[in-house]
Amino acid sequence: MTTVRPPQAGRRAPAAGAPAGPEASVRSGAASGPMSPDLREAYTSVPVEPFEVLLPAHRPSDQRPVDPVDPVEPPPAEPLPAEPLPAGRRRSGPVPGREPGVVPAILAEALPDGSVRCLACAHRCLVRPGRRGICGVRENRNGTLVSLVYGQAVAANLEPIEKKPLYHAWPGSAAYSISTIGCNFHCRFCQNWEISQAPREGLTPWTIDLPPDEVVARARATGARSIAYTYVEPTIFIEYALDTARLARAAGLGNVFVTNGYQTPEALEVLAPVLDAANVDLKGFSDRFYRRVCGARLQPVLEALALMRRLGIWVEVTTLVVPGLNDDPAELTALAEWIVSELGPETPWHVSRFFPAYQMLDVPPTPLRTLAETARIGRQAGLKHVYPGNAPELGGNDTRCAACGQLLIRRRGYRIVENVLVDGCCPACGSRLAGIGLAEARRKGVA
Repeated sequence: MTTVRPPQAGRRAPAAGAPAGPEASVRSGAASGPMSPDLREAYTSVPVEPFEVLLPAHRPSDQRPVDPVDPVEPPPAEPLPAEPLPAGRRRSGPVPGREPGVVPAILAEALPDGSVRCLACAHRCLVRPGRRGICGVRENRNGTLVSLVYGQAVAANLEPIEKKPLYHAWPGSAAYSISTIGCNFHCRFCQNWEISQAPREGLTPWTIDLPPDEVVARARATGARSIAYTYVEPTIFIEYALDTARLARAAGLGNVFVTNGYQTPEALEVLAPVLDAANVDLKGFSDRFYRRVCGARLQPVLEALALMRRLGIWVEVTTLVVPGLNDDPAELTALAEWIVSELGPETPWHVSRFFPAYQMLDVPPTPLRTLAETARIGRQAGLKHVYPGNAPELGGNDTRCAACGQLLIRRRGYRIVENVLVDGCCPACGSRLAGIGLAEARRKGVA
């Protein structure tokens, strides 16, 4: 797989159109051999092109790395009024005269000895004075927990919502996708490790100041339907995400998290009023896998998923199937059955093909037969919408009616080439497709 390294501090990204490596890199590290003309067209003719890219970041389930380009100034957008906050709640933005990116954390508990307990994620780090939490971007400064990355964007891309992947949220629309550095997991297979593990690896990726109001202005200027907080775990920059999400909601935009699901109940209660949808990585169904490969635990993820559903957040689940680590059929069956019983049979499950990355370059790609078997396991468990990812050879990315089987949305790569929904319902039997924003999608020819 050809990897484009992030520019070092003080250096600009390569110019648009620079060589991006061999054809195989289009499939995020796919195996050798040229793509067929049909597949090449499907995965390079996406419905939207990047409006701005600060780094060539992409998720493991992404199938088309974005070419890096120099940042461009968007067309001027009408200023947005700040959303009024409930009585007693402060806005978490930067204080004039303070260090860029540094703001007080909104979820923290100060302790008598000067330590601080971070309440944003399920690690609940006890952070000693002068130290940082596991994520590397939340620091104890003189007994006050601060975020170091508020408004410091390492990536900002306009992408198809299907690339998150979210298949049942505003199909065919674009999501303005932002990220900072840092992550509360240290997955050994992370494809975005240059930014997610930057503090741990001693890297200094190139960033720009992109405050919440400017994120919303750029999203509106590019025609995005939503803002996606993605590429790394967005909970680690919850102050930045929350302020942006409030402004986005006031502007009529949706908000989506692409997340590892390690939020605390406190964090989800704060986010729920402005968070419309989440794609949650349920990385396996064994605590041993989570501890050894991701540096976390399974149970908090399951609890967060169930709470998201109770709070009314639309949830889709992704599992990256890694050979020899989380591909046991019994484990996958238990995982699928859990989704059915706790989240519902119409919860989309994206089963994604692994390609070697980061500290797992010696692990082979997921065999196609394994991915096909995983999809079969999901359907046999009772899931109505199972989508193979990173495997265009398998197909299976179309959406059918859960009641009668009628083809509702036909996809080719990230493009929707046919959508026959009528006000979000099946034209054959009238059953409503589970999801959000389904009535907004154009009926046909979304491209």
